[in-house]
Amino acid sequence: MSTILRANINSMLDKSENPEVMIDQIIRDMASAIAEARGQVADMIAQEKILQANVKRNQDLANEWQSKATLAVTSSRDDLAREALRRKNDFDENSRVYDQQLQSQSQMVDKLKSELQQLENKYEDARRNRDVLLARHRRAATQEKVAKVSAQLNTMDPSAELGRMEERIRFAEARAEAQAELQDDSMDDQFAALSGDSEVEAQLQELKQQQLGSGDRAALPSGDQSQS
Repeated sequence: MSTILRANINSMLDKSENPEVMIDQIIRDMASAIAEARGQVADMIAQEKILQANVKRNQDLANEWQSKATLAVTSSRDDLAREALRRKNDFDENSRVYDQQLQSQSQMVDKLKSELQQLENKYEDARRNRDVLLARHRRAATQEKVAKVSAQLNTMDPSAELGRMEERIRFAEARAEAQAELQDDSMDDQFAALSGDSEVEAQLQELKQQQLGSGDRAALPSGDQSQS
């Protein structure tokens, strides 16, 4: 029974995908196997007790016929004494056979009791170690996840990624400053244009005044020119 149970447990572990579920199933299977083994051991013990009773019954009957043979001899009944001794010998033989069977049965019962005790000890160990085994499994799973994340980080090279992002940010900052400078230059050009227009307008007015003054002097009479 122990060998079969171990084989079944190993097969289940090989196919296990969820250790927590499988461990609980193994514990349930062990409990079921122990219950079945207890029933078998109980049957063997019952047979042992029957053999013990048979041995005692035949011994008692042999002793009874021994007493009857003695009584027959005392009563000078040799014929009855002979029959009593034959029956006594038959019961002695039966007792001997039953005793041999009893010895073999007792050895088998002791062996089964020992195996049952071993199964019960393993069952109790499995129940006590269940939480420890599950904690070890969870710890191993966590370590595996951390190792995978670490491998991904090593492949990705976070420092290089951060450096690349910093360059992008610096470029964005420089671009924003350039746009601000372009906006300032545009306003300066507009004001410069306005200033240039004012200067041209002043020159135009001055030219007009000069032309106007020149025209007035040409329109005056000659007498007026002499008087002047």
